[in-house]
Amino acid sequence: MRDPYEVLGVARGVSQDDLRKAYRKLAKEFHPDRNPDNAKAAERFKEVSAAYDILGDSEKRGKYDRGEIDAAGQPRARGFGGGFRGGPGAGSGARGGRGPFGGADFGFGGFENGGEDIFDEIFSQMRRTRGGAGGSGAGARPGAQASRPMRGADRHFNLKIGFLDAARGCKRRLTMPDGKQLDVAIPAGLVDGQQIRLRHQGDAGRNGGEAGDALIEVTVDPHPFFVRQGDDIHLELPVTLDEAVLGAKIAVPTIDGMVAVAVPKGASSGTTLRLKGRGFPLKGGASDQRGDQYVKLKIVLPEKPNSALEKLIEGWVKSNKYDVRAKYTVE
Repeated sequence: MRDPYEVLGVARGVSQDDLRKAYRKLAKEFHPDRNPDNAKAAERFKEVSAAYDILGDSEKRGKYDRGEIDAAGQPRARGFGGGFRGGPGAGSGARGGRGPFGGADFGFGGFENGGEDIFDEIFSQMRRTRGGAGGSGAGARPGAQASRPMRGADRHFNLKIGFLDAARGCKRRLTMPDGKQLDVAIPAGLVDGQQIRLRHQGDAGRNGGEAGDALIEVTVDPHPFFVRQGDDIHLELPVTLDEAVLGAKIAVPTIDGMVAVAVPKGASSGTTLRLKGRGFPLKGGASDQRGDQYVKLKIVLPEKPNSALEKLIEGWVKSNKYDVRAKYTVE
């Protein structure tokens, strides 16, 4: 398996943020949904996902950089430099990396750290070579332990949803690299960048180990006029001059649909109305607890000049002149 850094096209010292950006770009390019019936793209997507499974997890990345695991995420056998421990002669001075043969250091990595797996592999190969695969032929080592169960690797995916889907909750279908489809439940109130874990939907385990998980990072598209701030929603809403001066009852959009709201007489641009309980579900709160929606009014004049309105304002100003910038002075 190729070096994960090479697969993602990044340098070893790359930051986690830049690493994530590189992965997202490649995952989007080779995703099966964008490349139907393209076996090469599917294989590339699988390779990219496997590489990010190693490097996207800071703990696994550290182990890989130190050589503790390989590019597939599996533990590496210790090299010939860690000392032979627990073998014949260990009780007669074979300590600190010194072996049983005249003090020489044969360094098989230590049985206590899984070094015995080296011998399992050696004798397994001998049995296969002699036609005794799976049996106890002449080359089999008596008492060899069975390979330990190993958990499968996690798989990383990206999913994009709309603003209203994040607010209300929804279900989306995700296509895996092998063509398998998963139904993903998006909880109401999900935050942009939030990760959803699907247990045992990753790579299969080895030797009876459990499967890994599917880790889905969800990106929320921005809305044309709703803006989320915490659990609240903010909206700038245009009103006409007459609605602002005389007051009016207007229809205001919310994530639940349109609601009637009263604009007070003499409302200025910037006047903010609060719609209680019209925001996102509160994180960790009761199912019916939600944030608020704040509606900021913005007075908008007709697009084209209106002579009747101009005459009306001219007549009004003559007897109702007022200075709105009196305090905006610099001495």
